[in-house]
Amino acid sequence: MKRMNKNLLVLLVGLTVAFSSCKEDVIEPLENNTNPPGKVSNISITNGPGNATITFSLPSDKDLLYVKAVYNLANGQEMEVKTSYYGNSLLVEGFGDTKEHEVKVYAVNRSETASEPVFVKVKPLENPIWGVYRSLKAVADFGGLNFKGSNPSKADLAIEVLVLSKGKYVPTSKNIYTAAIDIDQSIRGLDTLSQKFAITIRDRWLNYSDTLFTTLKPLYETVLSKSTYKEVILPTDTPQEYSSTGVSKMWDGNIIDWPSVCLTKTTVLTPQWVTFDLGKIATLSRIVVWNYPEYLNAGRTYYYGGNLKDFEIWGTDNPPADGSYNNWVMLGKYSSQKPSKSAYGVQTSEDYAFANAGISYNFAVGLKKVRYIRIKSINNWQGTSFMSVSEVQLYGDPR
Repeated sequence: MKRMNKNLLVLLVGLTVAFSSCKEDVIEPLENNTNPPGKVSNISITNGPGNATITFSLPSDKDLLYVKAVYNLANGQEMEVKTSYYGNSLLVEGFGDTKEHEVKVYAVNRSETASEPVFVKVKPLENPIWGVYRSLKAVADFGGLNFKGSNPSKADLAIEVLVLSKGKYVPTSKNIYTAAIDIDQSIRGLDTLSQKFAITIRDRWLNYSDTLFTTLKPLYETVLSKSTYKEVILPTDTPQEYSSTGVSKMWDGNIIDWPSVCLTKTTVLTPQWVTFDLGKIATLSRIVVWNYPEYLNAGRTYYYGGNLKDFEIWGTDNPPADGSYNNWVMLGKYSSQKPSKSAYGVQTSEDYAFANAGISYNFAVGLKKVRYIRIKSINNWQGTSFMSVSEVQLYGDPR
């Protein structure tokens, strides 16, 4: 019994030591200099759209770690931005108006001791939401609405779309997110009934423009069944690289496997094209293209080799037998872009998902009805002109 008590005592002491050594870790500055560093100096301000750049000279303190700016947005939210001691400027952004705003700039040392603030005044230029709002044009599109506008500062913006339902405007969950200079995007999946819409522009700091109200009737759109697609071989069409590939492979339902691909001659360096018949005449709204993902060490890779980069889509209801472009109309001219804008041969997960889902290219409203389609490759991602396309899908109104 005494031995058990002695063992129990040893165990309790051990546990006490163990638990006492498991204190919560506290991250503290590596140094302990409570003397504040000097203040930044020689400050200059460059006002921009919804923002301002503050440029300064650093103090001479050897233990300087970073410089920060603290300011408030119109909604009361406090903002803080930092730059290391290697930098000499700070971008303060998120302003929704052109009023004067106060910004406090601090130098901070390695002990997290801040200097006295330097108070500066910034007066941002007009927030980009307003320029986009004034330039925005909303028109009926196939199955939805099309928006065109100008965003010269390439600001990250959202076009929010609400629809009148039971006496109040409710979100459609079909917002457009863009940083494009020339906005030209559509939302789809809306009823083809005349509806009242409310449209507003928002930035990522929740600054909103005024609201654009409009009444529009989305145009009818349906999937054009691939069961009626047929290959057409005209005298000027580019032949296939292999007998196992073919134009008809673009509607066999297989978007990824070899040789389920339309692969034209790789030795032809001038623009190439292939032709096919939809089987019925229709007003076309868009084409979705699945390029062929090449086998590379990093895995299946889009935006590579013969994937379409700069290309045109042509249509006609009566193709000339000589293979010429007489009687053909250009339905659209396109340039494919990776979401990541990364270098050739580099593919992010976002890039892969975007291409693997099929890339949609819109046709303008009001084009003539066509039955025959030509895909004309000007430049592929490799820099030549052959095409490697796994699948296509056309949409439109065949009525």
